Amino acid sequence: MSFVAKKQLTLFDWVNYALLALISITCIFPFLYVFSVSFTDPKAYVPLKFYLFPDSWSLSSYKYILSTNSFLNALKSTVFVTVVGTVLNILVSFTMAYALTKKSMPGRGVMLSFVVFTLVFSAGIVPSYLLVKELGLLNSLWALIWPSLTNAWSLIVIKSFLESLPSELEDSGKIDGCSDIGVFLRIVIPLSMPAIAAFTLFFAVSHWNTYFNALIYISDSKKWTLQVLVKTLVVDSDSTGVGQAGAGGDDRVIPQETIRMASIVLSMAPILLIYPFLQKHFAKGVMLGSVKG
Repeated sequence: MSFVAKKQLTLFDWVNYALLALISITCIFPFLYVFSVSFTDPKAYVPLKFYLFPDSWSLSSYKYILSTNSFLNALKSTVFVTVVGTVLNILVSFTMAYALTKKSMPGRGVMLSFVVFTLVFSAGIVPSYLLVKELGLLNSLWALIWPSLTNAWSLIVIKSFLESLPSELEDSGKIDGCSDIGVFLRIVIPLSMPAIAAFTLFFAVSHWNTYFNALIYISDSKKWTLQVLVKTLVVDSDSTGVGQAGAGGDDRVIPQETIRMASIVLSMAPILLIYPFLQKHFAKGVMLGSVKG
């Protein structure tokens, strides 16, 4: 019969736990404030007052913002960029990474060198803007998708993951008559579902939070993404409401601070709701893609 000695907490442990608790509370309070103000009745809202819980609950802010043309247009743009961009990211990243795992592919070393080079060096903002302009993608949502179909870090991690799969499975597939594309679709892709789930989350979050590229490539307010609209609404001093941020003819009364907080909550909600369902695949996929051996 064995007994495990209970560890005695030292002064350092207590101080460490206290600091971590303080940091956690500091991080949580801004979210609670934004959430609370967004559900506060605009008529009962008092500026510069800290709201941990709404004094008077109301959904009027959400009803208002979901009825404005500007927010709905931004939501449509963001959903389009996120869905289409994520699908294309997964398709391009996994097909290119799979090709780079084949040592017999001509020019493989040169392509890998280019991938690693872009991981270290970047062309910069001006060349990227000129490229998008020459492609005729300015003021187009495709400007947020085509230039970023994949990236060097994703290719290297996915390539490492694919190389960890047993090569005997591919050999058996070819013996059964599968072509290279058949092996990729019927064997490699099913075995890569954890990695696909993980990178789907990576790409989707990246596209959903697209801000800087949308800011410099899209000047038409009707094609703004959610992040640009929320920034214009919350930060810009000359923007006092959703109705003035490209609402396209919405003549409603200027909303109060509750509208701004509601827009922040709505922009965060989809990712916060999706992440718990992909969390286990996220952790497993990242570990499989990063560690080999």
